[in-house]
Amino acid sequence: MIRRRRAQSQPPLSEINMIPLIDVMLVLLIIFIVAAPLLTHAVKIDLPKASSAPVDTKPEIIHLAIKADGRLYWNGEAIRDEALPPRLENAAHRLPQPEIHLEADASTPYEILARVMALSAKSGLGRIGFVSEPERTP
Repeated sequence: MIRRRRAQSQPPLSEINMIPLIDVMLVLLIIFIVAAPLLTHAVKIDLPKASSAPVDTKPEIIHLAIKADGRLYWNGEAIRDEALPPRLENAAHRLPQPEIHLEADASTPYEILARVMALSAKSGLGRIGFVSEPERTP
């Protein structure tokens, strides 16, 4: 019962004891001050000098136009549907691999466009872009 009376007579502690926290922070600060110069220590190496310029090789761009009736144009040259897969396979073996820019009429059926994209993906050409004309304001 004596214990209860002492506990009831003392008000609860409502402040955080900051001394241990400050001690820990000072110890961490000292550790980082001592360790920081060790982390920046570097070994000096005499590296060879290279006198070459970077090679900027831009991939070839193949303009593949598709008319509304399904006619195909490879860089402005009319080609038949049967000639497209061999040309795509030849282009896929070039280094760097060329980009295909598809220019399709607005009324081109999606089926034709999807077939051309599937043929190019099947041959290994993965960089396909769509070319469109901006709207003209009257």
